[in-house]
Amino acid sequence: MGHKTTRPLSPHLQIYRWSPQMAISIMHRATGFILATAGMLTLLWWLSAIGGGASSYAVFQKYVVSAGDDGSGFELACNWFFRLVALTVTFSFFQHLFSGLRHFVLDMGAGYELKTNRTWALAAFVAAIFATALVALVVASRVIGV
Repeated sequence: MGHKTTRPLSPHLQIYRWSPQMAISIMHRATGFILATAGMLTLLWWLSAIGGGASSYAVFQKYVVSAGDDGSGFELACNWFFRLVALTVTFSFFQHLFSGLRHFVLDMGAGYELKTNRTWALAAFVAAIFATALVALVVASRVIGV
């Protein structure tokens, strides 16, 4: 009991090597926060614009959807900002979904082997990126009119 140890008593992030399992755990929390804040605030604005009548919904559309040809610079900047928000919320949705499915499988007792766990963590990242890209391509093709 009296011998001195050289190991740290309280390990911190500097001790651990980053791994996909660690990254996906952090991303799961971050995407949940993004969905709860950015997604919910935009959804609440949209619902209140619907409830506010035609003029209120027109203001929402002007700032979020499309300012049109006669839009001001601020309205066009808001359009691009909300496109970025939509892309971020879409990625957050898919990342949170695939990470949650991974956790569901882990809760059933499968996939705890290190190689399998690492593979599924990487697969969740890749699936989220591809699903987001697919949604973005479908939306862009509809906007362009292809």
